[in-house]
Parts: sequence; C-alpha cells; structure tokens
Amino acid sequence: MLPTPHSRVGRRADDLVLSWPRPAGSWSEAAAVGNGRLGAMVFGGVDRSRFQVNDATVWSGTPDGPAAGLAEVLAGGAGPDRLADLRTAIRAGDHRRAEALAKSFQGRYSQEYLPFVDVWMSLDAGPGAAYRGRTLNLDTGVVSEEITLGDRRVERHTWASRPAQALCVWVTVEGGTVDLGVEMSSQLRVVHRAADRAGLVLGVEVPVDGAPLHEKDVAEPLRYAQGATGGYDPFAAAAVHVDTDGEVTVSGEAWQVSGATYALMTVSSATGAADAWAGRPASADRQERLDAAAHLAASAASAGADKLLPAHEADLRALLGATRLAIGDRRAGTVDVQRDLLNGADERLVATVIFQLGRYLLASASRPGGPPANLQGLWNDDLRPAWSSNYTVNINTQMNYWGAESAGLSECHEPLFDLLDRLADNGREVSLRLYGTRGWVTHHNTDVWGWALPVGMGHGNPSWANWMMGGVWLTQHVWDRYQYDQDLGFLRERGWPLMRGCAEFCLDWLVDIGTGHLETIPSTSPENLFLTGEGATAALTYSTAMDIALIRALFTNLLDAAELLGTQDDPVCTEIRAALPRLRPPGLTRDGRLLEWAEDLPEQDPAHRHLSHLAGLYPLDQIDPERTPELAEAAARSLDGRGNGVMGWSWAWKIALRARLGHAGTARDLLLEATRPFTPDPGGPQWGGLLPNLFSSGPPFQMDGNFGLMAAVLEMVVQSHGGVIRLLPALPETWPDGSVRGVRCRGGWIVDLAWERGRLTSATVRGAHTSGVRTARVRWGATTVETAVAAGEEVRLEAALTAEVPTERSRTSRGSRT
Repeated sequence: MLPTPHSRVGRRADDLVLSWPRPAGSWSEAAAVGNGRLGAMVFGGVDRSRFQVNDATVWSGTPDGPAAGLAEVLAGGAGPDRLADLRTAIRAGDHRRAEALAKSFQGRYSQEYLPFVDVWMSLDAGPGAAYRGRTLNLDTGVVSEEITLGDRRVERHTWASRPAQALCVWVTVEGGTVDLGVEMSSQLRVVHRAADRAGLVLGVEVPVDGAPLHEKDVAEPLRYAQGATGGYDPFAAAAVHVDTDGEVTVSGEAWQVSGATYALMTVSSATGAADAWAGRPASADRQERLDAAAHLAASAASAGADKLLPAHEADLRALLGATRLAIGDRRAGTVDVQRDLLNGADERLVATVIFQLGRYLLASASRPGGPPANLQGLWNDDLRPAWSSNYTVNINTQMNYWGAESAGLSECHEPLFDLLDRLADNGREVSLRLYGTRGWVTHHNTDVWGWALPVGMGHGNPSWANWMMGGVWLTQHVWDRYQYDQDLGFLRERGWPLMRGCAEFCLDWLVDIGTGHLETIPSTSPENLFLTGEGATAALTYSTAMDIALIRALFTNLLDAAELLGTQDDPVCTEIRAALPRLRPPGLTRDGRLLEWAEDLPEQDPAHRHLSHLAGLYPLDQIDPERTPELAEAAARSLDGRGNGVMGWSWAWKIALRARLGHAGTARDLLLEATRPFTPDPGGPQWGGLLPNLFSSGPPFQMDGNFGLMAAVLEMVVQSHGGVIRLLPALPETWPDGSVRGVRCRGGWIVDLAWERGRLTSATVRGAHTSGVRTARVRWGATTVETAVAAGEEVRLEAALTAEVPTERSRTSRGSRT
C-alpha cells in the first residue's frame, strides 16, 4: 500500500482506489480521466511525464460525408432494382452473384476517432528523486502522484472537470520549491503555435478523410484539406493555462517556471466538429476558436484548485454514488492493481473493481452534450486505431450502454440518443434511395457524422458489411430508457419518432417469398459465415435469428409504447399487428441448438466469437428458462458449442447470457478468464484479458469489454425482465457474501439487497416512478412476492422472501414499509 496521504484531495474512507507503484511505461499502463468531452491518459513520472489528451469531437471526415457517400453508391448503380436482383440471386442459391451484388451497395468507410494533443510536464528533479507511486480514485476520478525530491515532497493531482470543461493538473510542493516546464505537441497537422506567460496555444488541422487500418490499398489513409471544405473548417484548438507563484520564462515555444510552490495547469479545447455535433454554425475564423480554447482554460484556472477540485468531485460523486456493489467485504481502500487484481486470488475483489471501473469509465466517456462512447470509450493515441475506434453497431456500441440504466448512469445514456437522432436523419435518405423503403436504416458501422450506409469499399465481407439491422438494435436502448425511468415525456418526444421510423423500414424490408412467413432478405448473422452445399463459405441468406428477434422486439416495443401514449390507431401499429404473427419463430438445429440462420446450415467457425443468434436471450428477453424452457435449453447448447471466451466483449456477452440462464458457475468461470492478465502469445491464439491499466483487450483494446463486464457482473446479482425483479439469480458459490445499493430495475424501481453465506439477508424496493401506486414482483430462489409501492416509498421484503414458501406463484406480500 502506498504511503501517500494525499491530504489535499477529498478522499473518503469508503472510496475505491487503484494504485501502481511506478509511472506508466506504455499507453496501456496509463490511468484514464475524462469529463465526457476531454479525456486524458495520465502516465505520471518525474523528469518528463505525459498527458495524452483526447477530445471526443476530434474525428476525421466532414458533416457532408454521409450524403456524399450515398451519392457515390447510387452513382455506381445500387438501388431498389439491384436489390430485387440480389434477392433473386439469394433465392436461386447463387451465392457468388449475390455476394457481388451486395458489395455494390457498400460505401467507403466510416471515419476515424483521432488523438488530439500531448501535454508534457517536466520536473527539475536532480539527484535523489524518488517516485512514490500513483493512484486512481474510482469514486472521484482523481489521479494522484507523490514524488520526493530530496527534502521536498511534491504531490500532483490530475482530473478532468466537467463543470470547468478542462483537464486540470495541480502540483504542490512542501519543503521548498520546484522548477517545471510544460510543452504541447500533436500527431495531427500543427498550423499554429503560441506561447506567453499564461501558457500555450496549439492549432491543428484534422484530416477530412481517414481510412481504417484494415483498408491497405487507400493511397492517402489520412487526407487533409486546404482550409475549409463544404462550409466546414476541420480546425481544432487546444490551450494550456498555468497559474503559479513561480517565476515564468518563455523562450519561443518553451514554457518554464522556476521557484514554484504550486502550479495549476488547465487544458481546454475548441473544435469545429463540436459545433457540428451541437447543431450550431461553426465559426470560419480560426482565431475565434483559438481564443475560445484559451478563454476556457484561463477561466478554469482563475477558479483555483480549491474550487475546481471540490466542484469536480461533487459532480462525479453525484453520478457515481447512487449505485454501489460489493462482492465480499471489501469495497473500499487502496488496491494494488498488479498484486491484488491481475495476480491476486480474491475473485470477489476483482468482480467489485470491474463493476466500479466500468461505471467510472462510462461516466468519464459519455456525458450529455458530447458524442457517445466509441470503441475505445474516449481514449485513443493512434492515428489509425483498430476498427477506426468508431461505432460498431452490430454489438459493440450497444454493449457500451447495456449497464447504463441498471448501474445508475442514466444520464450517460443521453449521447447515444443524440447519435440515434443523427442516424435517423441520414438513414431516411439511405432507406428511400438505396432500398425504396420508408423510415430510416443504418448498418453495422457509424461515426460522429452519422454514417448510415454499408461500409466495405465494395470488397467488405457481407457478413458484417451488409447488415441492415443496426438501427433496429439501437432503438432497443430507447425502450430500455423508458422501462427504467418510466418517463412518458421522453418516450413521446424522442422514443416514439425513433422507433416508429425504424419500424417503417422493417415493415417494408420484410417480404413474402412464399415460405408462409414474412422474411428479411438479404440477411446475415453478424459476423459469422456458413458453408454451402459445395463447401464454400457464404454469408447471405434470409431471416437470420438475429434479424427476426430484433424486428420482433421493435414491433412489440412500439405496440407497447402506443398503448402508453394513446397512439394505437397509428397506421404503422395496424401494419405491425398484421405482420407480427407472420414473423418466423425461433427454430432448432438437428442437435438441439438454436438456429442461427433460417435453415440448419453448417457453420464455417463453430466457435465464432459473435453470439448474434442469442440476442433473443440477452438482451432482448424473448427466451427465458421458465417461459420458453425448450428455447432456453437450445440457447445453452449453443453456448456450449461456442466454447469459452476469446476476447473481452465476447466474454462479457457470454457471462450475461449464462446469467440469464442461471448458470452461476459457468458465468463465474468466464469472468475469471476475462479478468486474467493479457499475455500476448506470438505462436498461439490471441486470447484477451486485462491490460496493466485494467482496460479490456480483444486484442486489440476495446472499451466495450469493460462496459460489458460491468453489466454482466450486475446481471449475476440483480435482473429485471419479464415483469420480475430477480435477486441473486446467478450467484456463484464462491461469492457467499455481498451487497448492492441503488440498482435500477425495469418498471421504475430501485433495489438494495445484501446476502450472507449465499442467503438473502435484506431486500428493499423503492418506487422511482413519479406518481401513484404500482405493484413490484420480486423473486429470490423459488419465492416470489408482490408488493404495492407508492412513488417515493420504500418497502422492505426480506422477511417475506426468506420465508419457506411451497409454491412461488401463489405467494403475495405487502412487505414492511420504512
């Protein structure tokens, strides 16, 4: 344990703190901070320490990129007539022709999330300098370091303030003074540099086009424009302001201070993409943007650390403090990452940290007003990151937000709905002009500009590129938001238009091909392939299990929403009521697994990392061990066939699926696999694991693994679906004791519970709905109780739940009110 009091920060006795004894030697060892817009990876160190800074709006591309991409694809001949040819080829079993036709619908690619600037701080250490370690407080988002320079003690605290919209670095010295220097650089094209006594300002141009790393044949992978293009100026500014009591000297671009007992450094930004995201006109005057960044940084610094830090902590604690989980008896204190987590024997502590880490990262990466968390959350230092660090919406973006509502981070969900609004706008033109359908559509990949076309450049495998259900799956999040918070205003104003437009597309996409059902065609099961009768691989068929599960969920959700909003007579609802009975039901393979495709086709990779055909089990709740036991058993057999994990996000999905089936032991085993240290094996298969900073690795690193593991751990402890709140539904025997507080549940409930020796010891349900009395159904083991709970009321249930009850369906209880 580090001997660091960190007396100047508001650390509480019940905070959970990660520690590392040394500075980060690589990016995957650095600690992450973020405020939803600005993020930084904090390396620490003495002589020269790095703060690698990201801005969530720094993307390649331009606002008109999606429209230009659609025009290019249409000019190549794609459209409704070619769609008819594609469907004919699939029905004829001409897989090669079908694949060639499908590829002609592919646009180029969605854009890249890029690194922004690096800020470097150097301390004039001299002989005898000693680094005493660094910590990250998962309850306050503050990275703290202690350094001794002979008789001097230096503390450095770093946080990303949402109230101040700045990255803040506070250096204090006891027993003397220190000399320090500050520099700023960027991997992007630097076109402006300035330095004065207040700090530094950097202006960069952002590429107007960025090709994914896997597109090897793009002549200019990062293409810059000459100034503004199409009314958009791809220019971004970063400013560093330093307040100090030392003597400042500026020589060219070098900024230094000598004899300081304190220094407060603030970093802020201003980008053209931020204006575009917010829907406001962007200034064509670059100086205005430079001045805006400098003003933000100066304004933050003027508040002083004594105000900045408490305001930041109050903001983050208010968000993170509502929900808490402890597996075992340790939820607080300092935890050595390498010793206690990556190489420790306490799996309960690991589960506790993984849950809180996922919540902390989501609260840092996704806040109202900014873009949603991408494949790497908010943090990227690579000019050509894996998969462009964008939004992959056939699983990864959805997984980012699986735990947002249940883990008490509802406001972090907001940016995803902002992206959905943009996709709906761009997706209407794609739906109409590419397929001749109503409503809106998006495919498997998107970006901050709302790209809605298929990607692939005409050579992407249709198994991932030509998947039309991205928007359908994303709208499930709209319905989830309503189910958790019961906000009819949100459902009416935002949810209904999004779901209705997506349902219009689905109604037109479904066709009668003479099978007795309405089918989706073409259809793929992301990202798997099947074998044809000739032994070749293929992706395109009709009515995959995932397509139909997603459409059934959307149709059902929209009808439920119509009942709530009084819009049952909407013509789209009439069409849905006619279409729902004609959707293909789930089927079984000859060996009793869930069908992935409409027919029992052999898989090219039986252990494939994607579990697309199991979406009906989790997160959609169409398959349940009690309501649909045969399908649940088939889902279990499918999971058995897929085998254990391969990468972080796939592990997370498998854990959540096993939890829904009540397979506590298997879920626990998968979690142990997913949280072991990642160790590259050049000669063998690349299984994932956790990096030294606990980021989840595929490999490569993807933040959806962290977010998904957080949601999966909670799913093992509390579930709410099918109108029932389930307590400890998949609790491993190795987790005999624990507690959770403030878990949000569907139906507008908040639940607290505790258990000892595997038995429930307390359970409380609070009504989070705004008015009236509602009935909550709560289950533990074989016992189900029903209790009426008024808005704002709290009811204790442990006595009723732990009583010996012969039949779980007959028991009701009023509980005890507190």
